[in-house]
Amino acid sequence: MAKHGKRYVALLEKIDKSKEYQLDEALKTIKEIASTKFDETVELAVELGVDPRKADQMVRGSVVLPRGLGKTTRVAVITRGEEEKEAIEAGADYVGYQDLIEKIRGGWLEFDALVATPDVMPELAKLGKVLGPRGLMPSPKTGTVTKDVGRVVRELKMGRIEFRVDKTGNVHVPVGKVSFPESALKENVLAFFQELINVRPKTMKGTYIKQAYISTTMGPSIKLDLNSILQQMERV
Repeated sequence: MAKHGKRYVALLEKIDKSKEYQLDEALKTIKEIASTKFDETVELAVELGVDPRKADQMVRGSVVLPRGLGKTTRVAVITRGEEEKEAIEAGADYVGYQDLIEKIRGGWLEFDALVATPDVMPELAKLGKVLGPRGLMPSPKTGTVTKDVGRVVRELKMGRIEFRVDKTGNVHVPVGKVSFPESALKENVLAFFQELINVRPKTMKGTYIKQAYISTTMGPSIKLDLNSILQQMERV
């Protein structure tokens, strides 16, 4: 088990580990205890009751966070023809076809999201071993394989995130920065949970969302009261 430093231990003492925090209180607390010199990312970790080994219980999707992520998302688009111009006009950082594929094959991965049109996927699929483990392979399920590249690029630039359940049944996503107002973080958290519920597998039985934690990059996690989140979602 990893040993934590004095700063982390001191922060841990400010959190009641036996308590489930209401969302508003949790956001207030993580902002209060953030103590690093950089603007930490606020992250959610959600444990789901699905069995990710079963194809019909794979949870993945995407959501545009209404208040963004507080960082610039670098978007690469692999396409050809008219969609190249569309991608450039929408603000994509890198646009190309064979040249980009060759760069990625050579180890270049200086982007945060990759969008592709359906016609280039047979070629791009050969890079599955490079892109797949990093969560960068475009997919129709997350809308990153599309003919509508302009819209998707704009959404990614605005703060669209992709998520998928891992082998242990957990989903991890960023929802903003510590410097965000609590109201902005709250909007992003609620938007994510709404989409997570929207993509619940139809074959899923039992409890879908088992527990959820919120934390900052360098801080301890706080357990969330799921009922308080569901109640606030109903009011939105």
